[in-house]
Amino acid sequence: MSVKMEVWGDFACFSRIELKIERVSYDVPTPSAARGIIESIYYHPGLKWHIDKIYVMNPIRFTSIRRNEVKNKISASKIMKEANGKGASYIDRKKDIEQRATMMLRNVHYVIEAHFEMTDQANASDNPGKFQDIIKRRLERGQCYSMPYFGTREFPAHFRRCTELPPCPDELKGVRDLGWMLLDMDYTNPQNITPRFFRASLTDGVMVVPPWDSEEVRG
Repeated sequence: MSVKMEVWGDFACFSRIELKIERVSYDVPTPSAARGIIESIYYHPGLKWHIDKIYVMNPIRFTSIRRNEVKNKISASKIMKEANGKGASYIDRKKDIEQRATMMLRNVHYVIEAHFEMTDQANASDNPGKFQDIIKRRLERGQCYSMPYFGTREFPAHFRRCTELPPCPDELKGVRDLGWMLLDMDYTNPQNITPRFFRASLTDGVMVVPPWDSEEVRG
């Protein structure tokens, strides 16, 4: 069953996974980021969300900032030593913190269209109509399990149920190639989690997301 939700905020950063050091955002939200937003509002093991379309309601605008970030992770061996009373885990501000640039989006506004499928973890009392009513009610009341965000927790996302699509900005009309984009991570083998990609494009401000098993999706 299909659901449309409107999300907007001041900033967003949907980081490209091929860039390891400094963050550079995709032009639009990745389907995995959109799924995360929906699941922060309503998640249930008895359903699985699939993103169908993402509508871009504002012109795409980038801005750049510099942030203090930690460049190293605390290793598991250090944690074990600390647990055994043989050391202490800490971050050295001079050695482990550095400034990194972030190329992010500003003044973002999207409509996410998604549908869900029932899973084998659904209870006997669960049904699509029940889940549909719950998600609509939560969207209308502004309820969420955790605050949804645009890529990083510093950029919260406001949300509401979408009853009417806003018009497409003039500069987004036509076709725009967005290049290869992360669709989602493949968790089929927990020992070898791999990314899946698709060739993304905007047509009159709308990005259509291919199904997981589509020939358009590459691993």
